Amino acid sequence: MPKIKSNSGAAKRFKRTANGFKHKQSHTSHILTKKSTKRKRHLRSMNQVADSDVRLITRMCPYI
Repeated sequence: MPKIKSNSGAAKRFKRTANGFKHKQSHTSHILTKKSTKRKRHLRSMNQVADSDVRLITRMCPYI
C-alpha cells in the first residue's frame, strides 16, 4: 500500500504526547500592546487538544 499524505498545515501545528496532542494557543502574534502581561504569559503555554478533536488530527497526521 502507498503511504498516506499528512496534512502539512496540521503537521506543523500539533505535536503528539503520551495522552494525545498538544497545540500552541492563538492570539499571540500581533496587537500585543493592548493585551495585559498576565494574558500574554498564559497564552505562552501549550494546551492539550480536546478529546473530540483527537480523531480528526490522527486522520490528518497519520505518522506523527
